[in-house]
Amino acid sequence: MSARTHTPPHPASTGRADTRLPWWALALPTLAFITLLTLILNPSDAHAATTEPAIPQLLERIVELITR
Repeated sequence: MSARTHTPPHPASTGRADTRLPWWALALPTLAFITLLTLILNPSDAHAATTEPAIPQLLERIVELITR
């Protein structure tokens, strides 16, 4: 009974990898950075936590930023 011979794996290609990111992979971190930077630069708008729901406050803040 003869042993099987193993074929060597194919060598890795020497060409460069063609990797493309989706548009949101750059847009979302950029948007988050700009949002946090805006909050840091304008600390007078910072308020203590209240019992009001967060979603209406968030929407009001977005409208304020857009209408500037």
